[in-house]
Order: sequence, then C-alpha cells, then structure tokens
Amino acid sequence: MQFVQAFTTMVLAVATMTTGCREKKVDQESAPSTGGGSVVGEKILLGHIGSMTGDNATFGQSTDNGIRLAMDEQNKKGGIKGKQLDLRTLDDQGKPEEAAVAATRLITQDRVSIVLGEVASSRSLAIAPIADSNRVPMISNASTNPRVTKDGAKTRPYVFRVCFIDPFQGTVMAKFARETLKVSKVAVLRDVGNDYSVGLAQFFSAKFHDLGGEIASDQSFKAGDQDFKAQLTAIKAKNPEAIYVPGYYTEVALIGRQARELGMKQALLGGDGWDSEKLYEIAKGALDGGYFSNHYAPEDPSPVIREFVRKYEATYKSVPDAMAVLGYDAANVGFNAMQRAPDLSSSAIRDAIEQTKGFQGVSGIITIDADHNAVKSAVVMKVQNNEPKYAATISP
Repeated sequence: MQFVQAFTTMVLAVATMTTGCREKKVDQESAPSTGGGSVVGEKILLGHIGSMTGDNATFGQSTDNGIRLAMDEQNKKGGIKGKQLDLRTLDDQGKPEEAAVAATRLITQDRVSIVLGEVASSRSLAIAPIADSNRVPMISNASTNPRVTKDGAKTRPYVFRVCFIDPFQGTVMAKFARETLKVSKVAVLRDVGNDYSVGLAQFFSAKFHDLGGEIASDQSFKAGDQDFKAQLTAIKAKNPEAIYVPGYYTEVALIGRQARELGMKQALLGGDGWDSEKLYEIAKGALDGGYFSNHYAPEDPSPVIREFVRKYEATYKSVPDAMAVLGYDAANVGFNAMQRAPDLSSSAIRDAIEQTKGFQGVSGIITIDADHNAVKSAVVMKVQNNEPKYAATISP
C-alpha cells in the first residue's frame, strides 16, 4: 500500500524515531547494543513486534507467549553457542506505522539478531523493507500475504515466514466449500483496508470460480466497523449458500451475530484470522456451522502437538491458539538456524534460515522454499457449540 511505503521511507531516513511505540515490559532488562554486532555481551537479543493492545491484541499476546516458551526451553538447554537468549517485545498497537517505528528501534538501536512477527500482513509489509535494507533476518509467524516475502518479482533476501500463504489458504477453503460442502454459490465479505483480507478474498474467489462455482455478491467493510447489516442485506438478496468472510475475529464475530439477526442461515467461511478465543466470546454461538482454515488443531493426536499443548497449558493456563504455535515455531526455526550457522553474524543466520529443510515444528514439517515461504499442510476447523473442532487436513 502506498501509505505504508511512504512511511517506511520516512522511518528509514529518521532511524532513531521511537515516539508512539510502546514497549511491553520483559522479564529481564536487556541493555541496548553499543554497536558493531548482533550479540550484546553474553546475551543474544531477539526482537518481537506484535499487536499487544488494540483490536487484534490476542494475536500479539499469543505469539509472545509462544516465543517466550521456545526461548525459555532453549536457554535451559544452554542457549545458543554458549550464550543466553533475551527478548524485547514492542507493541505496534495493531497499526502498520507503529510496526515500522518498532522495527527501526529494534534494528538500529537495540541491534537485535532476529526480528520475529508480525501476525498481520499489513504490519509485516511495513516491517519487511526495514529488516531487508538493514540486513537483519525477519521471520513472520503468521503473515500469509505473498508480498511479505516478495518485493515485486524479487524475493526479499532477509525476510521469511513459517506459515503457508494465501494462494494456498484461499484454495483450501474454495476446494472445501465446493467439494466437501457441495456449495455452488457463495458471497464474499472482505475488509478492504486489510492486505490479508483483500488477498485471501481474491485467491478464494478465483479458485472457487475455477471449480465451477459462482460468486453471487462481493461486499466490503473496514476494520473497526460495527454495523454490517447493509452489506448483509445485499448478500441476503442474492441468496448464496455460504458467505466467505476472510477477516479478523472481532469483525467476523459481529458479522455472524448480525447475519443471524437478519434471519440468514448460511454457513460463514473464513481463514486463520478467525483463530482467537475472543471470536467465540463475541459471537455467542452465531458462527456455529461455520468453517475456517488454520495452521493446527489443538485436539490433533500427534505426539508433537500433544506435548506442546501440555507445556503451554502448564505455563499459561490456557489452550494455545495457532498464533502461539506459530510464534513458537518461528522462534525455534530461528534458534535452529543460529545453531547451524558458522557464526552469529546476520548474513550467516540468514543463510542458515534459508537452508531450513524438514524442520519438525508444532504446526507441521517446515521447509523454506525459494520464495522464503513454508511449504506445509493446512487444517479446516468447524465451529460447533461455539468451539472450534477439527474437520479436515488439506495438503499442498
């Protein structure tokens, strides 16, 4: 987006600007680097940029929990190359401009070795050029828009992710709707101010059309909207069999409630932006019968997942969502690369991340492809009795 590019340019020119970026307190205070390297004394400093407050606060909080769990485990094993790990988390308040400021601070002042985050694609798109131009590795845990790791046709050399991307995620739900649910006519309701939502809607629509389906109506809203009845009334008039809503949990839950108030019985379909305990708290059962694509299912019998859920519940007293899992995986992919790298220089870490193949993450086997994306499976979750239940696994 143009405003993100303009702001990024300004941030790069004013590298020390930190006004408005609020720092989340960490367990241990990390001294800023005095320059010259990515290791501060006997510690390796990591940076996490997330929406710790704002409308998507559960995304940042869950990611931070996953990163800290991975870091604590690694430190108990002796750290990396004999050095302990420390984490500095900055809150971007759910705003791309704040994410850019946070990235500049972590990279130019704190001299972090790796930047972890963001969840939202619009925020990662603000961070990526800053990490790239400063040659500091960035690993997004959950940004699925293809442009995060691509600058036009060119792969960003220092930017990676551990999640699948929207062309795959859109295909997953389009195929599930057409082949499993047997629907032939759907409506789309997208957030036009959100790169994630716009991209996912496009990929879903294109695949659904390719499979012989019809997009009966394509309506839009913006994050922060509270009233969706005009769009839903327009959709109702077209009588679709399902409604695809690739948004974040707050708006999705409200859309579900208002659809039911209008007497609409169609199943709502969506993507991984639905995954938050707040979705069910706000929806109050209105999304029952809906489906969304996601990165993992908590009830999966896999020993790797069962062990992670056990550790997470023991530490945080809650069931981990996908953002916690991906935060954990992103951190561990970074740690694994640091261990394999010949030294802890940014270029050596970058090269090692790029060479990641067959890494066993909680969210699946992670292999970084030529475009710095993770090749992996997706799951489809069904909302049943106001809870997510595993429905299917879809492979690439």
